[in-house]
Amino acid sequence: MQSAELIREEISNGKYDDKLLDIYADKSVLEYQRYRYVSAIEKFESLYGAADIEIYSAPGRSEVGGNHTDHQRGQVLAASVNLDVIAVVEKTDNGIVKILSDSFDIAPISVNDLSKKSKEEGTSEGLVRGVLNKLQEAGYTVSGFNAYMTSDVLVGAGLSSSAAFEVAIGTIISGLYNNMEISPVFIAQASQYAENKYFGKPCGLMDQMASSVGSLVNIDFEDPENPIVNKVDVDFDKFGHSLCIVDTKGSHANLTPEYAAIPPEMKAVAKYFGKEYLREVDEKEFFANIADVRKKVGDRPIIRAMHFFNDHNRVTEEVNALNNGDFEEFKKQVNLSGNSSFKYLQNVYPASDITNQAVSIGLAVSEQVLNGKGASRVHGGGFAGTIQAFVPNEMVPEYKKTLDSVFGDGACHVLKVRKYGGMKFC
Repeated sequence: MQSAELIREEISNGKYDDKLLDIYADKSVLEYQRYRYVSAIEKFESLYGAADIEIYSAPGRSEVGGNHTDHQRGQVLAASVNLDVIAVVEKTDNGIVKILSDSFDIAPISVNDLSKKSKEEGTSEGLVRGVLNKLQEAGYTVSGFNAYMTSDVLVGAGLSSSAAFEVAIGTIISGLYNNMEISPVFIAQASQYAENKYFGKPCGLMDQMASSVGSLVNIDFEDPENPIVNKVDVDFDKFGHSLCIVDTKGSHANLTPEYAAIPPEMKAVAKYFGKEYLREVDEKEFFANIADVRKKVGDRPIIRAMHFFNDHNRVTEEVNALNNGDFEEFKKQVNLSGNSSFKYLQNVYPASDITNQAVSIGLAVSEQVLNGKGASRVHGGGFAGTIQAFVPNEMVPEYKKTLDSVFGDGACHVLKVRKYGGMKFC
């Protein structure tokens, strides 16, 4: 650890510029990141006083392929992006975890009591306590710290701000007390555990895994305790395309039931065949028995199962296309994935509120602007929030201008794939 004052001065003087550029992969954001880190340290000092500190970072993620496949033990293609949570942290010896930020003030949590609290469901306290409990149960040293956190991951916009927050907690514990020896995979699993058991959201493992591991990764969840993670070495800039995320400004409030309905509907189809997850069901047997399955589970589970089989297999096609340098084929598969999500998975707008279809508008406008030259799809959990587009570089100004005109200035974010997951900055 070093004094907050010294680190702040060194960042201001450019000592960390190469590292910042390496992390955020975009020279145009260097000045912003320098200012952001210095401001975070200053805020920490105003909250906690002078101290020796460390700084940690955990990125948001962009789902590239495999929409709602992870919770059925399928495979996904996901990337960490150059928007992140950063945490300025002081190690303490009182066994109390205290986290403050500009947007929330988490109640202090004692590491001596990490049992689930029903009143903390749906809260940040629940996420923190859940991550700490899972790490402690696994035998890792867990103790107290003071932290100031700040994030530029878009909240509620499908970039998984919650996963970045959870991964940041796990990475802090790994760095402060375990010599950075907790594996990124286990930090992701602890984060999912916190979200499932303590927060009360039945999410899969993709968000946390992409944030914790970093880079563009193909993850196979056939065995979720031992997921297979393969990095895909690709630079979208080399293909003359940019990754754009558009925040359609739709609210995720009251949408948890919409998300939560997808896994049990898919599992209902699996159960018909005596299985727990769709990954375990023979696809040909499924299609041969659709008529009878409909009688047992209804129609929507059927078409959502169709989406799973298609998008699970499509991930392999996307990875092969990227590895072969065939970006046109990759874009074709992205568009097919988006089409499947819209028609079969049905997560582009909520059935409970069909009058608000911001994501549908975003996709329709994107299709009009790109005119067959790019690709777009619903992003993340769906129903509200963001869309993803791969846009030819020469079309980015027009695309951004048009989408911003529809959803407001700054709605379209041009991002870079970040090669680091949860990490210790210094």
